[in-house]
Amino acid sequence: MLDFLWTRPETSPLATILLAHGAGTAMDCPFMTKITAALAGQGFAVARFEFAYMASRRNSTVLPPRPLDIELIGEFRTVLRVFLGECDGPVLIGGKSMGARVAAKFAAGGFLPDRVVGLCCFGYPFHQANRPDSKWHIGPLKKSGNPILICQGENDPMGPRAELEAMSLPEQVTLVYLEGGTHGFNPGADAGSTFDANIGKAARATTAFVAGLLPAEAKTIEHGENLSKKKG
Repeated sequence: MLDFLWTRPETSPLATILLAHGAGTAMDCPFMTKITAALAGQGFAVARFEFAYMASRRNSTVLPPRPLDIELIGEFRTVLRVFLGECDGPVLIGGKSMGARVAAKFAAGGFLPDRVVGLCCFGYPFHQANRPDSKWHIGPLKKSGNPILICQGENDPMGPRAELEAMSLPEQVTLVYLEGGTHGFNPGADAGSTFDANIGKAARATTAFVAGLLPAEAKTIEHGENLSKKKG
């Protein structure tokens, strides 16, 4: 049985977001819990889920090998089908790190239902950590026909600001930098931000991003952030 971990706003949701976890962390890890609470505070209903390999760890002390992305994409498709039957209105998909990459690859395949209006990626793994010479995962972003929000720490070793500003990203990508943030959005001691501040900025950026996708609802949204776009 598929179990979603729901976090709902106090009022009717603007949209519902389906989030996948990172490669080595569960859906209820501190990062996922923090970002989900912040998104609910912005008026989103959020459902977290675990891929089968991660869910199996709850009954074992050994984490099984992570499947290939192609297998996880198929699993994401099945999860989304069930998820759409449990909520109404517009939907966004996305996740943290690996979960974001799998969501982007899913979208790139062109099989997303019409109710899915966009993607939310929190810490996108553009390449291996500290390895800009490794394979870049730009292809899924280019092939996706859906708008994509990427909230990225300025010092993320899987795609820092200095590298990303030197290249052109697809026009459907909205990129928001989090001050001093690493892959987990935690800033260094000398940064002018905090983990909670970066989480809050990511949640507000999601609100502004969705407002642009849903014009009818945009009038009810407070725009607290100016989003920076990288256009190709």
